[in-house]
Amino acid sequence: MPFISHVFQSGRHHETGSIVTASDGGMPALTDAEATVMLSPGSRSGTTAGKRRLVVIVTTRTCKRRLLLAALVMLVIAGASRANAADVTPKGGTAKASFAGGCFWCMQPPFEHLDGVVATTVGYTGGHTPNPSYHEVSAGETGHAESIQIEYDPAKISYNQLLDVFWHNVDPLTPNAQFCDHGDQYRTAIFYSDDTQRRLAEESKQRLEQSKRFDRPIVTQIVAATDFYPAEDYHQMYHEKNPVRYKYYRWNCGRDQRLKQLWGDAAPHAEAPE
Repeated sequence: MPFISHVFQSGRHHETGSIVTASDGGMPALTDAEATVMLSPGSRSGTTAGKRRLVVIVTTRTCKRRLLLAALVMLVIAGASRANAADVTPKGGTAKASFAGGCFWCMQPPFEHLDGVVATTVGYTGGHTPNPSYHEVSAGETGHAESIQIEYDPAKISYNQLLDVFWHNVDPLTPNAQFCDHGDQYRTAIFYSDDTQRRLAEESKQRLEQSKRFDRPIVTQIVAATDFYPAEDYHQMYHEKNPVRYKYYRWNCGRDQRLKQLWGDAAPHAEAPE
């Protein structure tokens, strides 16, 4: 954050100029008799590359005027801070969303072809063991949930849209299980990465509760994201690598039947074995 390296001397009147400087790098105060405001990139002013230098040179005659000018200084400093933040924010960047919805084989197909989704990865999150294996997680030893991490372009698809797809692909009423799979490794959860995702997730859950669609409470967790560990390669895109086995598992597990019961016409298309 910028800081003021030379400030007004309180209780004194100056006919000559008083100088206020603010910088990211502790640059020395400048002297000049004119009143001006200058904001320049560090690379152009001879300072360390990437730093910005804010110079506010003022001429004051009264303490009241100094107070007003001090307020102006702080406003300009705030603007400089926002400018610096904009410099480091990638334009057109992607974001990530993480959800748990039971068997992660079945959570990849609903998201992978959505316009704006860049990549999907199945894995483990929400637990206490570093780098868990599938066998450890499936045995319920690590506290992790089978999950999916979605990289997406917010300019093309919103987090709210991803939430909507998530809800319609899970049973939000059953704790620590999904369909034929039981244990907290198969719990449903939304793992938020910032306050915005937390707020949107909570609002979407509240809307669903207020819709009175269900006569039982929604037990899906909304918790802060922790380390996400990608699952072993043979689990990635399992539905494409092993389409027959995937469809038989999904159908025999009763996933599509239960989703139809919960969501009616809004349920995803059933993937019956051929």
